Amino acid sequence: MLRRLALADMDVAACVHRTAFDQAMPWLAGLHTPDEDRWFYRERVFPTCSVWGRFDGDELCGIIAFRDRWVEQLYVLPVAQGRGVGTDLLDIAKGACDRLELWAFQRNAPARRFYEARGFKLVEETDGARNEELEPDARYLWTRQ
Repeated sequence: MLRRLALADMDVAACVHRTAFDQAMPWLAGLHTPDEDRWFYRERVFPTCSVWGRFDGDELCGIIAFRDRWVEQLYVLPVAQGRGVGTDLLDIAKGACDRLELWAFQRNAPARRFYEARGFKLVEETDGARNEELEPDARYLWTRQ
């Protein structure tokens, strides 16, 4: 089931984010505490983004947050990856926007393959000096045909 998330869902959304982030990028694991993640979702993500979740029964297994033609967050629990969860979430944002941009870390090859397979094109690579993690990243663009 897909649905728009409410403020009451933000703590579990933050948990999905942290679990997926740490699994995909272990070299950055522990960057933030769970309390910091929950604050970020409640105070920054929820007030500024359209936040959607994909559920497996009662369990939130993936999230997307987007605004102003940008995908700000897209995370899927490791146990749910490869089952169309990320595609379903990305399709919500694609349905709402005629173009989307996003950043992915250059070392996160699975995420980059995922976005490229769904029509995103690489438009820029940076040395990471402008992101909090100081991790080289890649900006992608998707436009509706």
